[in-house]
Amino acid sequence: MKEKKEQINEYIESPEKQQQLYKRTLMVVILAQIFGGAGLAVGVTVGALLAQDLLGSDSVTGLPSMLFTLGAAGAALFVGRASQRYGRRFGLTAGFLGGALGAVGIIIAAVSENIILLFFALLVYGAGSATNLQARYAGTDLANSNQRAKAVSMAMVSSTLGAVAGPNLVSVMGNVAESIGIPALAGPFILAAAAYFFAGLIFFILLRPDPFIVAKEIRLAEAITNTQSAAAEEETLEKDKRGIFAGAFIMIISQFTMVAIMTMTPIHMGHHGHGLSDVGFVIGLHVGAMYLPSLITGYLVDKVGRVNMAFASGITLMLAGISAAFGPAESTMAHVIALVLLGLGWNFGLISGTAMLVDATPANTRAKSQGSVDVWISLAGAIGGGLSGVIVAQASYMTLTLSGALLAVSIIPVVILTVGYLRGWRWNH
Repeated sequence: MKEKKEQINEYIESPEKQQQLYKRTLMVVILAQIFGGAGLAVGVTVGALLAQDLLGSDSVTGLPSMLFTLGAAGAALFVGRASQRYGRRFGLTAGFLGGALGAVGIIIAAVSENIILLFFALLVYGAGSATNLQARYAGTDLANSNQRAKAVSMAMVSSTLGAVAGPNLVSVMGNVAESIGIPALAGPFILAAAAYFFAGLIFFILLRPDPFIVAKEIRLAEAITNTQSAAAEEETLEKDKRGIFAGAFIMIISQFTMVAIMTMTPIHMGHHGHGLSDVGFVIGLHVGAMYLPSLITGYLVDKVGRVNMAFASGITLMLAGISAAFGPAESTMAHVIALVLLGLGWNFGLISGTAMLVDATPANTRAKSQGSVDVWISLAGAIGGGLSGVIVAQASYMTLTLSGALLAVSIIPVVILTVGYLRGWRWNH
């Protein structure tokens, strides 16, 4: 314990060592997120189709998305609080291992056709989704203010390889599953279980020393020498509260819109003659658009500004909804355009919103606050996924996508209203 404290003190006293650990942490996050992205994308691609197969109704095809996003909400709270208390290494490892356990449960439920087990396993599987999202914070713990969006973007772009490969391995894993007596739609969850397990193992072995624990100690040392007045502290706290609200709102709306439209697109495609390979192709490009542009987005968020990129998110998500509503349903390319725009708008919203949130959260409450916000992000996804099937069943796919487009535009006036109270603040540039 004494040696560990001395090691942390070395980082407190050396900005060069802080930057070295920051870069090393990014490399660990990148490696783990390659696996995490694959685990996440598999569930997105076949979750609704598996529910449709087992339950025999289109109106409940939004249930898997709702369940694993509800599970993600609970996991986000756990991972955030565990990370606050014990560090990122413990929180992220536990979250990814939970996702792997859930994937195994889904496979068993599909084989036994046990609906209750399927619902429970989907909840547990959501832990992987929540952890995949929260891993983006690990890279920001030791980042300077002008590095934060870049750190988030590097964590996200590393998910691209797995996220794009996962959906395109759906057919292959389906064949593998059938060869060993497992239903084809459960096969991809074999890949998800392995991917989440390796992501957790990487964090457990390599995330040392823990960047969040080091960051907390650095901020504690700074607080001892800080002579800020009570009035200045109160002003900073007010700005931080509004920054947390703005960042959270952007991410929540982006998540709701993206999940709602994305969940029902495979079903919509199936009704218009598209096969599983077409669905995998479209979802793979969608997930790629969610993560691949991240390095450019991170640069723009740091250089052009958090607020401007939040506006870009609202506009891009609106265009995605309109494209999905009016594009020819029989055209694979029309679905590609709509879902690529959907992924890109989500990317803009998540990175700009995350940067605002990190700017606004002090180290002594950062991980807990981040976990709490991610709970609301997950709940937004759960509601979006759950409502999507009902809306399409009761109205139409066009109604769903146009509603999503309208909701996405609300990002702009809400952020403008918030920024009106925050002129000159650090993220309003």
